[in-house]
Amino acid sequence: MSKIIAYIRVSTVAQDVQGQRYEILEYARRERIHIDDFLEIEISARKTQKARRIEELLSLLHAGDTVIVSELSRLGRSTGEVINLVNEVVRRKIGLVAVKQGLRIPANGETMDLQAKVTVTLFSLMAELERDLISQRTKQALAAKKAGGITLGKPKGTIQASKLDGKEAEIKNLLAYKVSKAAIARLVGTSRTNLNAFIKTRKLAEGGC
Repeated sequence: MSKIIAYIRVSTVAQDVQGQRYEILEYARRERIHIDDFLEIEISARKTQKARRIEELLSLLHAGDTVIVSELSRLGRSTGEVINLVNEVVRRKIGLVAVKQGLRIPANGETMDLQAKVTVTLFSLMAELERDLISQRTKQALAAKKAGGITLGKPKGTIQASKLDGKEAEIKNLLAYKVSKAAIARLVGTSRTNLNAFIKTRKLAEGGC
């Protein structure tokens, strides 16, 4: 059975939780719907999604459910974050109501009114634009570094961390006793390819076959 959850967030004690609750309950009264649960939190928008219980909110919602907020700004600390969250609930066929904006995105892909269609389309385009801009800025930064003579990537000779780190002595001893690399790989829980690479990069004595 589908459910409706109201999300309320205030940044400071100066803001009114009851004000947001009243706006949501008044909307529910007008639309003759029942709010199944309220998720309330007092925390700055600058905190992470986890701290603002957005992840918890999403975990409570499934296709066909609806989340109601007094206004869209309650959902994120930036326009980009709000846009991404709206796109996420639409993708998951979760309904969204923002009372102050008069926005209602129905759940399960039900017929949207014109405003909802325009909003969802714009949010999708803005999210795509943001991804393109980030990609472009990244490419420009890399090109600038390359033009300035900065070598990209890890410095030559850099040794990457391995799950075999700390087992050098054990592997070295097994090699010294002429234990085959296939057997050593099984003993240390890795593949022979990874073992060979580890032996080479750590310059361990190569014994065995």
